[in-house]
Amino acid sequence: MERRVLITGGTGSFGQTMVSRLLDAGAAEVRVLSRDEAKQEAMRIRLVDDRVRFYVGDVRDMDSVNKATRGVEYVFHAAALKQVPSCEFFPLEAVRTNVLGSANVVDACERNEVSALVMLSTDKAVYPVNAMGMTKALMEKVAQAHVRNNPRANTRVCAVRYGNVMCSRGSVIPLFIDQIKSGVPLTVTEPTMTRFLMSLRDSVDLVEHAFHHGQPGDVFIRKADGCTIGDLATALCNLFEVPAKFDVLGLRHGEKMSETLASHEELARAEDFGDFLRVPVDSRDLNYALYFEEGDNTSNHRVDYTSDNTTRLSVPEIMALLLTLPEVQQHLDPVPSLALAARG
Repeated sequence: MERRVLITGGTGSFGQTMVSRLLDAGAAEVRVLSRDEAKQEAMRIRLVDDRVRFYVGDVRDMDSVNKATRGVEYVFHAAALKQVPSCEFFPLEAVRTNVLGSANVVDACERNEVSALVMLSTDKAVYPVNAMGMTKALMEKVAQAHVRNNPRANTRVCAVRYGNVMCSRGSVIPLFIDQIKSGVPLTVTEPTMTRFLMSLRDSVDLVEHAFHHGQPGDVFIRKADGCTIGDLATALCNLFEVPAKFDVLGLRHGEKMSETLASHEELARAEDFGDFLRVPVDSRDLNYALYFEEGDNTSNHRVDYTSDNTTRLSVPEIMALLLTLPEVQQHLDPVPSLALAARG
């Protein structure tokens, strides 16, 4: 794959994994656009690869996005404000990054004749109740509107949607591990809350699948198992051989008891690829009378795809899944019983 690729938000968990995957695949150049020069410097030192070029900038600024996009063939858009409580307190900041910033990326790709753009979304965009999910839902709408309004577009724009990525920056598993190693009770928001589980590798596989198979306006969804937060915390305590003690905090601002990867309306027109679902864009124009006369033969699905009705993992199954994660293994490898000693 001797191509030039840009990753916005490339110093994040997904971005770093994707950069390594692209370099291994033989990319001629991988550009990383992000705001944090300290993380860029750490990444530069770790990779020591002159095929990686770093651009300090913000997707909110059209000029910096435009410069980073010139001459590239593919773009993966991962830059976003992702923390639900933070976006609840600063919703306009979420709008500026997740909506207006995403629009800048789409426009820059079209202007610079980028071949394909894959945008990263979240299960929180389905029936959103928080600012983060609402802005991600609008990001998807920005992508789809571009497709509807530009049938001869230079850039093939599609999106992917997935649930919680295990061990990503800011996620709950690293927090739980730190608390276990510190010998303090685990801060659990609500033990019966359910969430989808996905590894970083699975998230990259989803993006690559969308890149290879996506049509303009598609949303690709990776199927995933789920679990309760209480069972996840218990599984980690079992792995580290410590008693399962929780400090239950209650739901945070903007949180839901369960998440939805696909609505029943989307499932009615989705294509099943086994591990993936493809939801095509509704490409109709505003002449609705034509479609009313023709009728709608879409089947009627009445059940959403949620973290409550997906396959629910037991505590032993969660433990087995966690053991496949290098990020968990690196903490277990020395001596698991050290965590028990820290607890006294």
